[in-house]
Amino acid sequence: MVLFVDECHLLWGDVCGYVWGQTNIRIEIPLLNQKQRQTYYGALNYQTSEFISEEYSAGNGENNVKFMNKLQQHYLGKRIAVIWDGASYHKSSEVKQFLSVVNDGYEAQQWQFTCILFAPNAPEQNPVEDVWLVAKNFLRKFWHLCKSFPVVKWLFKFFTNHQKFDFPKLKQYAACSELI
Repeated sequence: MVLFVDECHLLWGDVCGYVWGQTNIRIEIPLLNQKQRQTYYGALNYQTSEFISEEYSAGNGENNVKFMNKLQQHYLGKRIAVIWDGASYHKSSEVKQFLSVVNDGYEAQQWQFTCILFAPNAPEQNPVEDVWLVAKNFLRKFWHLCKSFPVVKWLFKFFTNHQKFDFPKLKQYAACSELI
C-alpha cells in the first residue's frame, strides 16, 4: 500500500475564515475559544484514493506510532509505504523504534513499513494538503451549522474519513505506479 500522510491542526477559529460583505465596510466576527484545537492524522491511499483520518491530541512521535499501528490494522497483512514531510516527529525515536520492530528480520526490499520523505519545505507535493484545504472550505461553507467545536470536529471527520479524493496532484505520481 502506498499512502500519502500528513497532519492537520484544526482550530475552532478556522470555521470563520472569511465572510462576504460590502467592500467599504469592515466585517468582524468574534471568535470564541480560539485555543480549542484538534490534531488529525490523515492517509490518502494512492491506489484507491480512499482517505483515512484519525484524531490525536498533538503531532508527535507517540501519536505517529499510534497512527502507523492503525494503518497496519486497516491494511492487515499488506506492506505499507508512507510518504510524508520531514516533520521532526516523523523521524522521532518512537518512529525509529516502531520501524525497527516491524521490519526486524526483513531485507529492505521486504520491509513491512517503509517511510519516504517529500522534498524539504514542499507541501505542494503532498496531496493530503489538498484534502485538508477542501475539508476546511467545507466547514467554512457550512459555518452556520458549527455552533460548537465538537460539531466542527464531527463535520470535519464526516467530510474526510473514508471518502475518496482524486486530485489532479495524484496523477503526477503515475510514473511511480510501475513500482507498486
